[in-house]
Amino acid sequence: MAKKSSIEKNKHREKLVKQYAARRKRLKTLAEDQTLTAEERFAARLKLAELPRNSSAVRIRNRCEVSGRPRGFIGKMKMSRIAVRDLGSRGQIPGLVKSSW
Repeated sequence: MAKKSSIEKNKHREKLVKQYAARRKRLKTLAEDQTLTAEERFAARLKLAELPRNSSAVRIRNRCEVSGRPRGFIGKMKMSRIAVRDLGSRGQIPGLVKSSW
């Protein structure tokens, strides 16, 4: 199990990303619009820099829904490899069959 503080910090980041998504997208389009003057694009960049850092989507870490583990994450199941193996061995994941050869 991961530290509770790390899991909660990541949840807080997810909330901030959702909250600032529209504002961030609008400012990014303004900053990248070549038809605007350089001053207007620079002003948009400054406004973008004033937003909280944790409102950026790249700061969210993929974590296991079961254990909170950040490594060995399988995106399709939103779980770590260890949780997938454990639940799969118990037969709690539908359609997952333990391989043998």
